[in-house]
Amino acid sequence: MLQFTNIRKRYPGGQEALSDLTFHMPAGRMAFLTGHSGAGKSTFLKLITVIERCTGGQLIVNGVNVSKIPARRIPYLRRNIGMIFQDHQLLHDRTVFDNIALPLVIAGYRHREIGRRVRAALDKVGLLKKERAYPMTLSGGEQQRVGIARAVVNKPPLLLADEPTGNLDPDLSREIMQLFEAFNQVGVTVLVATHDISLIEEMHYPQVILKNGTLLHNGLEGQNE
Repeated sequence: MLQFTNIRKRYPGGQEALSDLTFHMPAGRMAFLTGHSGAGKSTFLKLITVIERCTGGQLIVNGVNVSKIPARRIPYLRRNIGMIFQDHQLLHDRTVFDNIALPLVIAGYRHREIGRRVRAALDKVGLLKKERAYPMTLSGGEQQRVGIARAVVNKPPLLLADEPTGNLDPDLSREIMQLFEAFNQVGVTVLVATHDISLIEEMHYPQVILKNGTLLHNGLEGQNE
């Protein structure tokens, strides 16, 4: 599913965010990406989604070499990746339904199929009765659930989350992590970047630890097959 081989990422000005990073995550697994602030977690995820491009090395995502992917192919790659952010990135002038439907509209799905998929996604995150609400009327935890529903409405095989519980209390954080666990149990590959060590230890999934842009520990090693 994910194969980093000698990946480097150097930003203009000389800052090296990732250096000589080799990492393999097979399909169907769930793991936590962790490390100190500035360790390279966000850059790691941005390379997978081609928000940023690597400076060197080879990166394979679901069989696609994204190190050399042309710009015109990037939107198609992203249709197979669900991405969840700490700040939700919801459109506040659109209803919950319209926010979740947006990836399907862009992909050209028919109206009836959009309705079916959006409501299925809302049902999975426990917000079926909120489809006509606006994001500003929802709690922080509910807004994050809308973000998750939008990320999974395309039924992507890979789900990435960047500090998805950073603004939530422990109980809500646990509920969000249990949603990720539920998606993983039906075959979705899940990689969650977080610094919430207590929650990580509570859930007992492999940890992938970065330090100063290098791979300090890969808890998936020895479990890849």
